[in-house]
Amino acid sequence: MTPNLKLYNTLSRAKETFVPIDAKNVRMYVCGPTVYDYAHIGNARPMIVFDVLFRLLRHAYGADHVKYVRNITDVDDKINARAAERGLTIRELTERTNAVFQDDVKALGCLEPDEQPRATEHIAEMLVLIDRLIARGHAYAADGHVLFSTPSMREYGALSRRPLDEMIAGARVDVASYKRDEMDFVLWKPSKDNEPGWDSPWGRGRPGWHIECSAMSWKHLGEMFDIHGGGIDLVFPHHENEIAQTRCAFGHNVMANYWMHNGFLQVEGEKMSKSAGNFVTIHDLLHTDQFGGRKWSGAALRLAMLRTHYRQPIDFTARALEEADKTLDEWAKATRNCKAAQPTDEFVAALSDDLNFAKAEAHLHVLRRADPAALLANLDLIGVKRAELLADDDGDQLPAAQVETLVNARLAARAAKNWAESDRIRDELAAQGVVLKDNKDGTTTWEMKR
Repeated sequence: MTPNLKLYNTLSRAKETFVPIDAKNVRMYVCGPTVYDYAHIGNARPMIVFDVLFRLLRHAYGADHVKYVRNITDVDDKINARAAERGLTIRELTERTNAVFQDDVKALGCLEPDEQPRATEHIAEMLVLIDRLIARGHAYAADGHVLFSTPSMREYGALSRRPLDEMIAGARVDVASYKRDEMDFVLWKPSKDNEPGWDSPWGRGRPGWHIECSAMSWKHLGEMFDIHGGGIDLVFPHHENEIAQTRCAFGHNVMANYWMHNGFLQVEGEKMSKSAGNFVTIHDLLHTDQFGGRKWSGAALRLAMLRTHYRQPIDFTARALEEADKTLDEWAKATRNCKAAQPTDEFVAALSDDLNFAKAEAHLHVLRRADPAALLANLDLIGVKRAELLADDDGDQLPAAQVETLVNARLAARAAKNWAESDRIRDELAAQGVVLKDNKDGTTTWEMKR
């Protein structure tokens, strides 16, 4: 049966039925982190949103027939500046920062993408694309730079649909004597001796940001693919310029058929910024009590994020996290002694309507009482695993999976009439705030007291 998946396409400004180029090779590219500092909570939103879509695509088409690529930008002027500021080599900074990012997104319940290409490992592909653009009359070399000629592409601006003056403002256009048009953007730029650089036909230099994603998506997904995702802030100029480069290099009418973007995030009603004192990283939320006076579980962050439709702006608050945490506890209690079944058709249908999580969650609350096994299966589908359901308030509580292991060990001790061992395990759990209730049928349920 063909999946009935509908996605909002930024390119058409409409919700469209998803039809892959090849149902046996569904391909998605999402812009990943620039690894110069810890990822902030706004960066978590596309990671979570497109992870849910990745899981849904795998459910619909089969895990072996979906390829998800999320890049790592490890050459950028911000990286150069931060490395110099901290007295680190660029490689040291990017390796450390990327390691933290990988741990953070794993804690959020995100699957690892099929590929996580690094920009620095795709310089050769970038040079090929730039050379093709020059040969086709879409780019030119000037003063050690290579620039894309925006007037050479008639449809430039079709994704963002901005008037020229807004595009100029949005692109933060640099005035440069070597530009033929003020909207032309850099594909390659010269590097100083203390900056990372690679040999090229136009001199030692480094790539512009936009050409990096064009090269990596081409290498791993081909000249055309199905879905390209990212935050709404990337529509212009980044995604607009990606489209221009890729289409003009290969002569196609499209780069990706579906362009998806998640909305902006603010914190406690205000735009997030370091100057406002509300700049929050994923790492801080998981490991410190900086936000709301406590640590938060990755599952709580994930649920709080999903409760606002991905295309809408989100106000990220401590109260939203508290409410998510309470819901997770309710689901944990309901599913504690269940084995996962199969995701329900109603749940899959709700997610298939442009990731309508509000409708999907309403169905979850029905299942909490009516069919906990189906509830557990649906939660698995969206990346909320049983062991993550109980939030870790203070770092001292046992993970749910460990509690279940001890409960099962106690049941085995009781079956063997080893009462001393049974009592020891009960006391150990009680010390961790776990209250046991032995049932007449020989099973045991438990509850974590906060």
